[in-house]
Amino acid sequence: MRILTFANHKGGVGKTTSTLNVGQQLAERGHRVLFVDCDPQHNLTMSFATPVPYHLGHVIRGDRTLAQVVTPVSSQLAVVGAALELTQMEKILGQQPAYQFFLRDALQEVAGQFDFVLIDTPPALTSLTYAALVASEAVFIPVQPEYYGYEGLNTLLEACKVMSKNFNAKLKVGGLFLTKYSSAYRLTLHHDVVATMRENPVLGQLMMETSIRQNGKLSEAQIEKQNLYEYAPTSNGAVDYDHLTTEILSRL
Repeated sequence: MRILTFANHKGGVGKTTSTLNVGQQLAERGHRVLFVDCDPQHNLTMSFATPVPYHLGHVIRGDRTLAQVVTPVSSQLAVVGAALELTQMEKILGQQPAYQFFLRDALQEVAGQFDFVLIDTPPALTSLTYAALVASEAVFIPVQPEYYGYEGLNTLLEACKVMSKNFNAKLKVGGLFLTKYSSAYRLTLHHDVVATMRENPVLGQLMMETSIRQNGKLSEAQIEKQNLYEYAPTSNGAVDYDHLTTEILSRL
């Protein structure tokens, strides 16, 4: 069971969209995928037509085990949901001894049931973000080519380094990928930020070849609670996430 986290210290960069569509693409390729929504905004949870009655907060409270809050949403996909209640629950989690190992240990209950676990994290370094990093073998970071988004990367990369050193030696940064970007766009400022990132001795080595272009079909499919590869299989979004999934697999 391969456990991957999508994270960024900044919101609105495409973490949830990327988690969702990479997971759906893995399912298209025949893999069994479990989504774990660690964001109290629960946008990933709301992306499915199937009602999700239980959420991760139940596991933190001890009401249910993780296996008991898994909701199947298709033949190949399932989700551990989130809810607004997680805002308070993650504070409670952070006060528990060894909270960093919460997800790692909880996910052992479903080992063997899934090929991949994809974790969507909140846009902040919370206790659940740290727990996701400790549970994972790799973190992938979506980033928009904007100055403030670029600046925030150092904080997340430092957190990954600390988690790897102290709690999860196998954790690696799988790569950074650009969202809402194409080299063909006429946005000089964005191209300048991308050039600066590529020239950075740390970030340059982490940047992936695939970038995700702006595409309305991505948000439309999510709003309609439909699988992108059924809703708009030839869209730029579907093509880009197909390529991104292939590149992610090559980096594991």
